[in-house]
Amino acid sequence: MKNPTPITGRRYDIDWLRVIAIGLLLIYHVSIGFQSWGRMVGFITSDKPWAALWWPMALLNIWRIPLLFFVSGMGLYFAMQSRNWSQLIWERTRRILLPFVFGIFAIVPLHLLIWRLYYGMDLKYSWAPGHLWFLGNIFSYLLLLSPVFYLIKKNETGKLVSWIKKALSKPTGLLLVLATFVAEAVLINPLPFELYAMTWHGFILGLLAFFFGFCFVLSGASFWKMIQTYRWIFLITGLLLFGVRISRFASFTPAYLLAIESFSWILAVFAFGSLYLKGPSKTLSYLSQAAYPVYILHMVFLYLASLWIFPLTIPVQLQFGLVLLVTFVGSFSTFELIRRVSFLRPLFGLKQ
Repeated sequence: MKNPTPITGRRYDIDWLRVIAIGLLLIYHVSIGFQSWGRMVGFITSDKPWAALWWPMALLNIWRIPLLFFVSGMGLYFAMQSRNWSQLIWERTRRILLPFVFGIFAIVPLHLLIWRLYYGMDLKYSWAPGHLWFLGNIFSYLLLLSPVFYLIKKNETGKLVSWIKKALSKPTGLLLVLATFVAEAVLINPLPFELYAMTWHGFILGLLAFFFGFCFVLSGASFWKMIQTYRWIFLITGLLLFGVRISRFASFTPAYLLAIESFSWILAVFAFGSLYLKGPSKTLSYLSQAAYPVYILHMVFLYLASLWIFPLTIPVQLQFGLVLLVTFVGSFSTFELIRRVSFLRPLFGLKQ
């Protein structure tokens, strides 16, 4: 058994998971353009759907966004160690709220224009949160939960924190956490489960994940050691429930089963990540800085690529590869420009 990643110092595994989650988000968004239902959720879709892409998409779509909410809560724990409440709110206003507002009025309208152009609609300016809804949720969670988190931090040797640490050092504590996600799924009964954007399901699920992400890091090394011990159980549970989902329920899996499967995948990702994603690197440093601007920008280049490539009479697999390539190259190339222009950096969440 390998030693768990220590709680002191920077958590490179969490940095890696944030980068990986953003990368999966980009690939998932490209894949939507090859599904017949893509246009219904505002994507440009190819006339040549690629049905086989749905299987990996189905595996990912119930845990990739909740994972990001967990990671965001974890990140807040570390940010609080060197900031008081007012410093944290100001720093997060610059890093989250400013890019969110800028994106609503300057970035999202660009890909909405491209969408209208592709489908022969009137070209008019319209603003919306679009894919940046996630940032609005995160900032809301910060305002709602930061007073609670600072109260916890102030009383980190008190009975409540001691109970949290003790509970989350055992598998039975995870059952209590799981119960909250199952309750959310049963009470709201979202259909589909994976529709998180601008829904009560997405907001409450994200709030729970953000809170428990903070608590997981607060719990220290005992939590990470525990989930590492049971990592194969989490992974096998996720695989089994995914198998049940696609073989028996298809598109109508009960929400409580999806909540259990989602949590199993997330615990497996954290457990294996804490074991194997260790140490600093130049690649991680670069990707950690690029992830946020690339997330903000990627839909513009995804829609541009779709506009250019979907009319071509080429195999659907080649279309997918080219759209993915243009999306990544366009997003990272623009990031290279943004990082060099001081007044642009804050608009994309970079330190000035």
